[in-house]
Amino acid sequence: MSVKDELKARLTAAFAPELLEIVNDSHRHAGHSGDDGSGDSHYSIKLRSPLLAAMPRVARHRAVHAALGDLNSRIHAIALDLG
Repeated sequence: MSVKDELKARLTAAFAPELLEIVNDSHRHAGHSGDDGSGDSHYSIKLRSPLLAAMPRVARHRAVHAALGDLNSRIHAIALDLG
């Protein structure tokens, strides 16, 4: 399973999102620090879920990172747009 597919599966299972957009931005960071050459190092995620809506911003970010588990160590950077 690709990293993008794993992100989608874990976030869908954890938050039953109304909106989930995952963009692989790795190509924009080629040659930069954190680019491991895998093409799976940088992602942008837009997620809307009623489960996150009532949480403060920091709690939403913590909840997403908790849901991603070990994927956090396999991805250099994740830009989150949550609500």
